[in-house]
Amino acid sequence: MIFQAKIIASINAYLGAFPIAEALQNGADIVITGRSVDSAVTLAACIYSFGWLDSDYDKLASGSLAGHIIECGTQSTGGNFTDWELVSENLHHIGYPIVEIDDSGEFNCTKSQKTSGLVNFGTVAEQMLYEIGDPQAYILPDVICDFSQVKIKELDKDVVRVTGANGYPAPKHYKVCATYADGFRAGHLCSFVGIDAAKKARTYGEAIFNRSRLIMRMMNIPDFDETSIEILGDNSQYSQGGGNSNNREVVLKFAAKHQDIRAVGIMLKESVGLGLATPPGLSGFVGGRPKPSPIIRLFSFLIDKKNLHITINDGNSSKSFEDADPEKFDLNSISRSEAPIARINDDKYVDVPLVKIAYGRSGDKGNKANIGIISRDEKFYPIICNYLTEDVVKKCFAKFLKGNVEKFYLPGSNSLNFVLDDVLGGGGPASLRNDPQGKAYAQILLDEIIPVPKSLLE
Repeated sequence: MIFQAKIIASINAYLGAFPIAEALQNGADIVITGRSVDSAVTLAACIYSFGWLDSDYDKLASGSLAGHIIECGTQSTGGNFTDWELVSENLHHIGYPIVEIDDSGEFNCTKSQKTSGLVNFGTVAEQMLYEIGDPQAYILPDVICDFSQVKIKELDKDVVRVTGANGYPAPKHYKVCATYADGFRAGHLCSFVGIDAAKKARTYGEAIFNRSRLIMRMMNIPDFDETSIEILGDNSQYSQGGGNSNNREVVLKFAAKHQDIRAVGIMLKESVGLGLATPPGLSGFVGGRPKPSPIIRLFSFLIDKKNLHITINDGNSSKSFEDADPEKFDLNSISRSEAPIARINDDKYVDVPLVKIAYGRSGDKGNKANIGIISRDEKFYPIICNYLTEDVVKKCFAKFLKGNVEKFYLPGSNSLNFVLDDVLGGGGPASLRNDPQGKAYAQILLDEIIPVPKSLLE
């Protein structure tokens, strides 16, 4: 594949932990590094403290998992948690997580008792599945991690023990992320109140684009590359949503992309003028007209580690760092976890929302989204695995999904991970979506109604 772009905005390789560990070994108190994987700073401290080798695969995987658990701060102490009401009262005083790591790589996750928040099975399990792809081949610069057999056990209030991470030899490549300019985008939010609010909002949004196209044709400007109208408050993020005539308050989000900055500028200008001609109920808290902004698109690729020159500089001298030549490893050799078999003799089923028997967390990697689903009790795990098929997930996100859905099993934590390809409209700043990073996807999936044997609910 040949990468071509008009303007490169940034380019960086994701480095690992061993160069940081070597800097610490050389006496550094503070290490300033280029882009490294988020977990590398934690793993580097382990390598330095315990003398782990690049062949200590299981230890490296466990140390990386510890870093992964704490890399998003308070998300593992109750932030972004399915059972958010458990921490809502003192959310303003939520504390950061602490990991206490053994030489074996196993660790406890906790927090300061002087802070609010929560550390339990659910908060840690959700964070483990956050923004990963294949949980049996989570590829980092220093090790390939397998989290499928990880066990998470509550030892005490706000103390959780994490064990069972496995590792495989490091990859021969670094991941490189490049961003490049790809035209311009703009959008705005406004609200509608009253009878038929959603219908009024959509009518106004469509009128904005129709009016803009009239002006653009007069100026010989081609049509928009992409437009977006989302009626927030009318179940717009759900595949079956939209058209709730009883909704009296909605927010209209309209946005567009174009290679010519003039086109998105026209859209913003015409939206102001049409505000006087719109159906009644238009309102909003605004402070001036928004401005077009560049679209920054992501392009990722691999580079052989031998082709990347890394130096460690202590201010007086510099030293080259060379990665160890990794052991050959075939990802296809990994023994894959399979779905558990549901052995339940019960012909009476009760329909319940998935959230009643599972936790969920979702995130993004470029234009992919992942959704981690964790059973609240191991007895529900076979039921969840059996019901939540790839087709069920495809149907749930049919409104946005253009690619495939992959399903992975993590029996150690009674979890599933789904990876949805081409589902975020380009992802991040390249997307026009209200949720360009799939942060709400788990909440949408947890709304699914799932049949559960009545005997398991008693």
